[in-house]
Amino acid sequence: MDSYRKLLLANKAWVQDRLSIRADYFERMANEQRPEFLWIGCSDSRVPAEEVTGTEPGEIFVHRNIANLVIATDFNLLSVLQFAVEVLEVKHVIVCGHYNCGGVKNAMGNKHLGLINKWLRQLKDTYRIHSRELESIRDESARLDRFVELNVSEQVQNLAETSIIQKSWKKYKRPFVHGWVYDLRTGLIKDLSMMTPDSHIEDIYRFKFAEDSPKQFSEDPDV
Repeated sequence: MDSYRKLLLANKAWVQDRLSIRADYFERMANEQRPEFLWIGCSDSRVPAEEVTGTEPGEIFVHRNIANLVIATDFNLLSVLQFAVEVLEVKHVIVCGHYNCGGVKNAMGNKHLGLINKWLRQLKDTYRIHSRELESIRDESARLDRFVELNVSEQVQNLAETSIIQKSWKKYKRPFVHGWVYDLRTGLIKDLSMMTPDSHIEDIYRFKFAEDSPKQFSEDPDV
């Protein structure tokens, strides 16, 4: 049997399993989604968000890319973030990396990988910023683990520097932004860091919104 057909058969078995538990399972699911969490994770096939957190469909809104990066010019990610924060009104945004991440590992080296070189460039910047700490770690495996953690922390910071998060923090006091690392070797998640609406952001990254400024009066009503 072709491998893809196994997926289709597994889907049918999954449907029957869900219906045996609750006959209106899919009817209820089809009406709306109200997830409490946005998950920004790695595309790695070994880290499925729902599986590792034990959640059901509808509980986590998911975006995944190589090495779980938050890049200021990635309109795909920013669109997901805006929809999750402003429309779905999620209470938590989670950046979840994982140990032994191939993207992070390749960013530590110099091998030419084609187009993905452009994507991993931000990771190399993170390595440069933390190079003194990273290069003091003699064991390569331990250095990679630490680089994975630093990458997650940087992405949490990048989220806090977006106008989407800052505006929601100011207006609604949500979401909390979390940095997690999944350990492929144990199946456990490490709670690495968290930023709240009261967390410090360097002034250079802080946005001033229209409501923060005094109104300017003009004879022209369109100004």
